[in-house]
Amino acid sequence: MPNGRRLRSISTEAAIRAFARYGYVARRSKGSHIRLVKQGAVGLTLPQRRELGVGLLSDVIRKAGLTVEEFLELLGE
Repeated sequence: MPNGRRLRSISTEAAIRAFARYGYVARRSKGSHIRLVKQGAVGLTLPQRRELGVGLLSDVIRKAGLTVEEFLELLGE
């Protein structure tokens, strides 16, 4: 990445807060997964874990239509 910021493992709660800033709402949870929805966008499903791995996180970011840089801004980093 141009400015040296990289994606790292984060908690599910931190990811939910970042996606909420982008307009997603936690709609339901089933078992150990949380479903996030946004009008006119693809729904996202996140597992409730202490940490989300970089691979899973980057896949969900891509599905949301964000770049890693945009997500890091939403995350507050």
